[in-house]
Amino acid sequence: MDRNEIDKLLNNKTEAGESVSPVLPNGIKNYLIDIDGTVCDDIPNEEPERMLTANVYPDALRTLNKWYDEGHIICFFTSRTEEHRGNTEIWLKKHGFKYHSLLMGKPRGGNYHWVDNHLVKATRYKGKFTDLIDKEVTIQVFDD
Repeated sequence: MDRNEIDKLLNNKTEAGESVSPVLPNGIKNYLIDIDGTVCDDIPNEEPERMLTANVYPDALRTLNKWYDEGHIICFFTSRTEEHRGNTEIWLKKHGFKYHSLLMGKPRGGNYHWVDNHLVKATRYKGKFTDLIDKEVTIQVFDD
C-alpha cells in the first residue's frame, strides 16, 4: 500500500455528519516499530556516530518487510531526535527496510502506558521477530 492509498483510507471519515478519526479496514494493522534495540543494536542518542553502523536484526527486516508487503502500515517510532532523522533514513534505506513513515522524539525511558481512543495492542520485543500469535494476558483498563 503506497502513501496515496493510505491517505485515502485515512481521510474524510464522517459519523452523524461530523468528521471523526479514521479507522483502518479490518485486517490492516498500523505497526509502530521502535528502532534501537528492536530492529538493530541499541544505540543511545548520546552516541549518534554509531547510528550509521548499527547491526541490523535480520529477523526484524524479514518480518517488517513481509508485513509491509501484506498491506500493513509500517511506521518507525523512535526516541531518536529530529537531529538524527537523516542518518536514520540512510540506515533504513541501506538495509532495505520498507516503511511508510518515521516519527522521531518518542519519550525515552520505557514503561509506556498508552492511553488512546483507538484500540492499542502492545508487543514487547524480547530478541526475536516472528509472526505474531494470540495469547491471553491480563491488562490494565479504565473502570467502566
